[in-house]
Amino acid sequence: MQLIFFDLDGTLLNDASEISPYTKETLLLLNDKNIAYTLATGRTMLSAQRIVEGHDFCLPQIFNNGVTVWDPKTQQLTLENLLNNAELSSIIELAFAKGITPFVNVIDRNQHYIYHADTRHDVEEELIKHYFASSEVKVMPISALPIDSQVTNISMISTEQVIKDIWLTLNAHDNLVAYSGPALEGNNFWWLDVHHGSANKGAAVTNLKNQLGASKVICFGDGDNDLSMFALADESYAPENAKETIKKSATAVIGHNHKDGIAHFLRERFSL
Repeated sequence: MQLIFFDLDGTLLNDASEISPYTKETLLLLNDKNIAYTLATGRTMLSAQRIVEGHDFCLPQIFNNGVTVWDPKTQQLTLENLLNNAELSSIIELAFAKGITPFVNVIDRNQHYIYHADTRHDVEEELIKHYFASSEVKVMPISALPIDSQVTNISMISTEQVIKDIWLTLNAHDNLVAYSGPALEGNNFWWLDVHHGSANKGAAVTNLKNQLGASKVICFGDGDNDLSMFALADESYAPENAKETIKKSATAVIGHNHKDGIAHFLRERFSL
């Protein structure tokens, strides 16, 4: 059994952060040939599921860079490597010191919550008013955060330099890992996601490979958070738009995500 893992942003998704009609058709062709595939994304479960709904992702799916795994068949949610209270406090204090708002992502009984302090700039306010408000997430003040919360990750958005400063500080912490990149909001804004240091796609991919009895793993990704699954994959592919370090770690570089690079590759690779 070959098992394919797709990253989403910058990989399977196009420039509108959607699965294009051509890619959707390609996934259906994979299904017809009984070629197994699933997700391994840094996005939260709530964010990713809104995108892949209706695209026949039937196998267990990896979210939050391996912290969250959801099995749609059994409706079972697995959480691993959550942030503890000490780690949570360190991240929040650093965000406050830098003048930005941390968005604390919590899962409780399959419900997604986001706890936050007062917003510091318009982009944070827009996230709450438009993006979070249009989803099923429950937005709460950070003062209401229960002490025993299951914190999957903490997200932030700010200017590039502020985010890079926080990224450097957090990645020097023994128990934390942070990923960042340009935000869709533009205007020099960058996003940041912080997880427990033991959380990574590679460990979650290995678990699913063993659980499903796969003999071969094929991975697609474009960012630093994909390196852990590239390291264990039998084949790993980076789209043309990926970071140079990712391209060097890949088995091969394929077409740009904005041009359905993954779908074109799959059709040739599997004679779809």
